Amino acid sequence: MATVELRNVTKLFGHDVKAVDNVNITINDKEFVVLVGPSGCGKTTTLRMIAGLEDISSGEIFIDGDLVNDISPKDRDIAMVFQNYALYPHMTVYDNMAFGLKIRKYPKQEIQTRVNEAAQILHIEELLDRKPKALSGGQRQRVAVGRAIVRKPKAFLFDEPLSNLDAKLRVQMRAEISALHTRLQATMIYVTHDQVEAMTMGDKIVVLKDGLMQQIGSPLELYNKPINRFVAAFIGSPPMNIMSARIIEKQGKILVDEGDFQITLEGPIADKLKSYVDKEVLFGIRPEDLVYTETPQKDNNIKTHVEVVEPLGAEIHLYVSTQNHQLIVRVQPRYEFHVGDEANFIPEMDKLQFFDIDTEDVIK
Repeated sequence: MATVELRNVTKLFGHDVKAVDNVNITINDKEFVVLVGPSGCGKTTTLRMIAGLEDISSGEIFIDGDLVNDISPKDRDIAMVFQNYALYPHMTVYDNMAFGLKIRKYPKQEIQTRVNEAAQILHIEELLDRKPKALSGGQRQRVAVGRAIVRKPKAFLFDEPLSNLDAKLRVQMRAEISALHTRLQATMIYVTHDQVEAMTMGDKIVVLKDGLMQQIGSPLELYNKPINRFVAAFIGSPPMNIMSARIIEKQGKILVDEGDFQITLEGPIADKLKSYVDKEVLFGIRPEDLVYTETPQKDNNIKTHVEVVEPLGAEIHLYVSTQNHQLIVRVQPRYEFHVGDEANFIPEMDKLQFFDIDTEDVIK
């Protein structure tokens, strides 16, 4: 396997459309890295440049220490799994998996050994004589992965491979690809727009927006310490609640004034926000960090009205509103809520996040 490194990589379409803008990423040997972001953020373009399917406009890409800017895709020793699987419909599963090895003139016995090994890993031994039209979506996805495995490449590239599957199968295949990574100890680069996939699969996540890299780090690092409003709102399901508020000082204490409620700040976070007194900020709190209280509290109480109740079995998602904002809250199923109820919450003070209203960067 290999390290993959992108240095100042930029991709222009035309003269002025930057699909990828000066991206720097290092994917270490045996690491599972996920590129995530909304449609049009440049994640698939980045993957295709690593594969050699897109020319880069500027910058350098290294695979296993070798500069590959001018090396053709077939010589980069990587394997790609596409969103639409790209199986040959007239070939059997065995022939689809063996095709890449055949055109590289591998001995017949080695091809058979590699295909059988991959089929065992993916539990598709009984499918080798079938053609793609006789397979389910999940089975086709396994075949596409198997075709990559037999190559024993330096790196695996996945371009939204689960997007055509139903919700239940997506969850199953997420776990299978993660287990495959552990088993193969392979370098894997995975593209998705689904932040749940990113959180559950990646050793490291790269968040992209409008071609720019926003933040790179472990799933929990991005979840607990987002660098800006975009990352805070994008990573996490349900997303972080982000509200506008004013920082005020009252009787020597720093408060967040949302208009409908006030929160008294203490310690380091109060010190950070002293320079924002009498200024507008954005503050965020995750749905699970709003604690339901059956009776209104004297301090830091957020009074809301319930607008939507979503019972999910192990938890309930409440869509509630203050006079100025709508919020999502996670609560335990032991409580019973109805549309129109008043519901009071206390925020976990050490979980509050604050962002500059102009730059939208986190206030440090």
